[in-house]
Amino acid sequence: MASSSSIIALKTRSKKNKKREKYSLSELKTLGHQLLSSKEHINNLCPLLTFVSPTSPTQYALEALVPLHSFFMALLPRLPASSTANSAALHDPDFIYRTWIRSKFDDFVNSLIAISVSPQSQEEALREVVLDTIMELVKVGNGGRFHSAIYHRFLHSIVHSSTGIDVLLDFLESKFFKYIDVRYFTYITLEKLARTLEIKDISENGDGNSHSRESIEICIRKILHLLSRIPAPKGINENAGCETWNGLGVFIKDGNREEHSEQEKAEDKSSNNTLSAANVAKKIKVKFTKAWISFLRLPLPLDVYKEVLLTLHLSVIPHLSNPILLCDFLTSSYDIGGVTSVMALSSLYILMTQHGLDYPNFYEKLYALLVPSIFMARHRAKFFELLDTCLRSPLLPAYLAAAFAKKLSRLSLSVPPSGASIIVALIHNLLRRHPSINCLVHWEDGDPTARADARDAKDSEREKSSTSLEVSAKEQGIDHFNITEVNPIKANAMKSSLWEIDTLHHHYCPFVSRFVISLEDDLTVRSKTTEFAVKDFTSGSYATIFREEISRRVKQVPLAFYKATPTSLFSELDFVGWTFKYEQNEESIITNTDDYSKNIKVSEEHEHGCAKKPRIECS
Repeated sequence: MASSSSIIALKTRSKKNKKREKYSLSELKTLGHQLLSSKEHINNLCPLLTFVSPTSPTQYALEALVPLHSFFMALLPRLPASSTANSAALHDPDFIYRTWIRSKFDDFVNSLIAISVSPQSQEEALREVVLDTIMELVKVGNGGRFHSAIYHRFLHSIVHSSTGIDVLLDFLESKFFKYIDVRYFTYITLEKLARTLEIKDISENGDGNSHSRESIEICIRKILHLLSRIPAPKGINENAGCETWNGLGVFIKDGNREEHSEQEKAEDKSSNNTLSAANVAKKIKVKFTKAWISFLRLPLPLDVYKEVLLTLHLSVIPHLSNPILLCDFLTSSYDIGGVTSVMALSSLYILMTQHGLDYPNFYEKLYALLVPSIFMARHRAKFFELLDTCLRSPLLPAYLAAAFAKKLSRLSLSVPPSGASIIVALIHNLLRRHPSINCLVHWEDGDPTARADARDAKDSEREKSSTSLEVSAKEQGIDHFNITEVNPIKANAMKSSLWEIDTLHHHYCPFVSRFVISLEDDLTVRSKTTEFAVKDFTSGSYATIFREEISRRVKQVPLAFYKATPTSLFSELDFVGWTFKYEQNEESIITNTDDYSKNIKVSEEHEHGCAKKPRIECS
């Protein structure tokens, strides 16, 4: 059953449609001319207003809109501030007349806003005329001053509309966001809208209303689109940067507005802009900061959250009046972990290095981000550049530098070749910046003080049994580094060595093995080498490595053949204590062990062909 309000709306709409059917296009033009020519035809306002509607034909709406615009623009400076009548002036005919005109003006504005955000308004010509009319009314609607209430209603309708707003944003950005007063009131409106959405989300948080939640998320996305389209508050010190949409400006005190005549304003225009540029820039930054802080308090959807973190350090932080206000938002984002922490790292680093933010657990969180998946992340390039920058300070403790170097070297065993090259570059820079961790390059035992003791023990215990030698060999092969430890202090990196980098000499990718060799040469001759630029390696991939390899000129190509006949399948160095010999004339395999010896004669042929097995003597 339909509600009473919907029934009333349907009846009102049907009455308006019947009124529209009474007038032809020529009659509508006549109504407009009569309204502008004499006050005797003031009653033409009502039929003309019925045609300013999203459901009206485009031509009819334009014919009614143009005379109404001209009529209200001439009367706006003399209209009262609102349509509410004062009890003391109820008997004043002139005030009653102006109040009635004001009510019709409000209806006109509401109709224009409805057309601008309505999905039925598909004609670009009509939409452009409507938007121009709205901004003209905003310009002088408040007694000749900027009408912030109309502008607030306009932006409120844009944010809460169910249709796309790209056309409206393109229009505002191209024509009006260059004016300083339009930007000023846009920030104020967006701050109010964000606070309203925050209160609405808190009140509906326990209701579980998914529809309301979706509508809030749509509004949040539209607020972000508006904020991102407004030019940053820079360049205001120039004369062009202080250009205003309303001639009176918004940065003059209310008491001084009426005292300035038009001639004085024209004479002092250039001097006022020059003198007030610093104050204007300060006020714009304050409103910019409040709008963004209010927006960041909202429950941002995940895609919006990532989009904000991606551009925060470039488009927001440099223009805030007090960037330290973002510390709570950024630290909570950095504590989330994963890709979110990576994206928050850029902004957090700026606050720490340029604005004095103290974040004690910064390096622990950074250490926890070093996982294999980070080498396949979308924003890995910026992350590794910041990682290299964060580890550049000479005041970094040795245990912390060693922990990062050791964890990176361990990750080099499980990352793609492009990631291994980044790791080699990072470790190269760490070893050059922090000479105190050079002991990790070659370490024979886990204990820093045990190398000399191990040599003495080896000389004094040569005559001991083989069992004790095997035990000592096992003890020397222990890596005390704990890869699962989240605290770099407890990871025991200083008791380990960078043996993983040595294994990269035999990496399956030639590019990585050649790069490791260059690392050793650079560490040997430090005076002739410099640090690596990590950004030169962050764009690497399988495709770039492949293109580089096929473009190299190779003098000697490796082929699958032996220059000399091999005498064994394995090298004796790979199996200490075993001997592999190939005897040409015998067809037996002799296996010797400590417990038994046994000869096995192999003289039978396989079912699928004749194959002779060489005898291998193992001792």
